[in-house]
Amino acid sequence: MTRKPDLDQLCINTIRTLAMDAVQQANSGHPGTPMAMTPVVYTLWQRVLRFDPDDPIWPNRDRFVLSAGHASMLLYAMLHLTGVKAVNPQYERLGALSVTLEDIKRFRQLGSKCPGHPEYRWTSGVETTTGPLGQGVATSVGMAIAGRWMASYFNRPGFEMFEHDVFALAGDGCMMEGVSGEAASLAGHLALSNLCWIYDNNKITIEGHTDWAFSDDVATRFIAYGWNVTRVGDANDLEMLARAFKTFKATHDRPTLIIVDSHIAYGAPHKQDTSAAHGEPLGEDEIRLTKRIYGWPEDAKFLVPDGVREHFAAGLGARGRTAREAWMLRFAEYRDKYPELADHLYRMQHRQLPEGWDTGLAPFPTDPKGVAGRDASGRVLNVLAKNVPWLVGGSADLAPSTKTRLTLEGAGDLAAETPGGRNLHFGVREHAMGAVLNGLALAKVRAFGSGFLIFSDYMRPAIRLSALMELPVIYIFTHDSIGVGEDGPTHQPIEQLASLRAIPGLVTLRPADANEVVEAWRYIMQQRHEPVCLILSRQPLPTLDRSQYADARGLANGAYVLADAAPGQPDVILLASGSEVQLCVDAYERLTAQGVRARVVSMPSWELFERQSPEYRDAVLPPSVTARVAVEQASTFGWARYVGPAGEVIGMTTFGASAPLKELQTKFGFTPEHVVETARRVLDQGRTTGEARPSPERTG
Repeated sequence: MTRKPDLDQLCINTIRTLAMDAVQQANSGHPGTPMAMTPVVYTLWQRVLRFDPDDPIWPNRDRFVLSAGHASMLLYAMLHLTGVKAVNPQYERLGALSVTLEDIKRFRQLGSKCPGHPEYRWTSGVETTTGPLGQGVATSVGMAIAGRWMASYFNRPGFEMFEHDVFALAGDGCMMEGVSGEAASLAGHLALSNLCWIYDNNKITIEGHTDWAFSDDVATRFIAYGWNVTRVGDANDLEMLARAFKTFKATHDRPTLIIVDSHIAYGAPHKQDTSAAHGEPLGEDEIRLTKRIYGWPEDAKFLVPDGVREHFAAGLGARGRTAREAWMLRFAEYRDKYPELADHLYRMQHRQLPEGWDTGLAPFPTDPKGVAGRDASGRVLNVLAKNVPWLVGGSADLAPSTKTRLTLEGAGDLAAETPGGRNLHFGVREHAMGAVLNGLALAKVRAFGSGFLIFSDYMRPAIRLSALMELPVIYIFTHDSIGVGEDGPTHQPIEQLASLRAIPGLVTLRPADANEVVEAWRYIMQQRHEPVCLILSRQPLPTLDRSQYADARGLANGAYVLADAAPGQPDVILLASGSEVQLCVDAYERLTAQGVRARVVSMPSWELFERQSPEYRDAVLPPSVTARVAVEQASTFGWARYVGPAGEVIGMTTFGASAPLKELQTKFGFTPEHVVETARRVLDQGRTTGEARPSPERTG
């Protein structure tokens, strides 16, 4: 395609001035990086990127991730000028622009499609939420892994259904964050040749020059990771940039890092305080001077000159439309020749399950000795993986302990030589694992990752982003309590359950026995826009006799009455999750034998319980029954909302200790005797204050 240099520059200056004007009008934001990186992103989008603005969710599109999310105006300007169309949550194209000029004028304002940092599911064309530095590039690794996996699973001779690339723009902050190093190491190990990171080497952060804190030889570091590294010495050299992208395209055995040297807030060379340009509006006078340098009308605001939109339509737009239309024709032929694969492709891209996805799920038999939560989960996971071919995941070096290895025939290991394997080995990289799982989920792979619950702290930023983006990532956390025993306090989670429950949009599930594990997975697999943390025990848990106790399907309600007194209201309610449910059942049997009308409530998920109707919640926890005891081998934080002022919580108020499990349970009060004692004390206190109804049948 013949390019007119003046038209290239006109488009570049349009993007820059839109960024300047939007930040100035908002009196908030970062104009420097958008201005400096505009030539890079312009070259990528206009000359390289395979993306159709009319269909921004086309499965085989190239992905562009703005990891330097503070430069959001750069992306919003591109989405507007290229005419990217909006898509609703039902994957329907609406025809309207994703980002209007009015949205840009209302940058960072309530309701605008141009928030301070790019938000997935809020603005069509944004491939992932970016804000915390390093998360974007780490997420792009998951996207690249997913691209190679989908190519391995779906592609057939003559039908290259997946062959797209993933690009991510990073800054110095992304390179400093540890998560990017973990992710880059994994990407190099997996030889992800469909992945290209662009590093804006401008040597500026919020505090000032990077020399104060950062002196890495980034090129050498990435060569050591196994990446191909190339450099562009001037961010404004469009031909050198195009050559660098051509080098990436020609590299088939490793990911590529393009280091681009830039000057922050380029275009105003008279401005000396470059750090201010990075994190603050330029000011009206500075903007006029900069526009004068560009040959721009100094007082014009949000100007899009004639020819700019048309130029993008003739470049990116035409190229993307041609590629997508060819793909759609190919998919029609593919559906005729490979109907099952085509059905899988469609369902996967729409977050639907295949027919018969739960075939083979069966209840566990009653067993007093029982099975550990992690073992039950491992068995269920392998049944589901047989039915859902795009269920892919692994562990941060703990699969033998978390029981998350897929052992079904053909599962295999995902490696550089076998990109279609379904067992993904993350190595000891929890930070990166969380972000990679998000990338897999964004590409519609059904992703799971596992580790010990204590190490969820290492993954918290990515878990939070899963919830924020409404991604159905499956987090499997085992070794869920002081039941870890001899490993000691460093490995015994105390506050982790409470902190996960505090994340909006995240469901935590802590099943009480093997059959609750089955029902937990049944719930998890049907989620399309919700991440779940499945919290599992290391130690065996008795499998309850469901002919004597309530059906495990009550798990879907978050809490249910597991065991109850004879007809009528109970005197005392025992609440628990996970392994402590059996403790409450034991206490219930003793209290019942003593003539106390007790109820046991299994409460695997606070979040699901809160979604139930007030009538259901009151039926499980009658407001008139104030004598309540909650039992959980974790922080007591949050249980007060369920036990009320007259109840008590048996939980952890300190860190654990290194000792055999039974000794720890005795030391910290997790015994049937202590639960019974606490229940009777709560009852007696209620009787004294008149808050609990005395029972004529109660004895002792």
